[in-house]
Amino acid sequence: MAEYNEKKSRDGQMRAAINQQLVETGEREKLKELLRMRLSECGWRDQLKQICKEIVRERGLEHVTVDDLIQEITPQARQLVPDSIKKELLHRIRTFLAQQANL
Repeated sequence: MAEYNEKKSRDGQMRAAINQQLVETGEREKLKELLRMRLSECGWRDQLKQICKEIVRERGLEHVTVDDLIQEITPQARQLVPDSIKKELLHRIRTFLAQQANL
């Protein structure tokens, strides 16, 4: 159990360090913009809008908050992101990290 917790801690530290590099170089914002563009192009945003409309229609506007919608659709939204977009972003992050390692 201690070994698992240690690995989890190292993973968290690694993620934090990578995120810091992405933020400091401005690459994080570029990746976020790329993600927004790709999700819009593939119709992901339209799918989520439709799902939200259906939830509101079923429950009634007065019975649904934005927080409720976010909580309910987040797992589905993540699943609906096409694998090709996930792979593209992962490739871009790996390329960025490789370039940073060569500096």
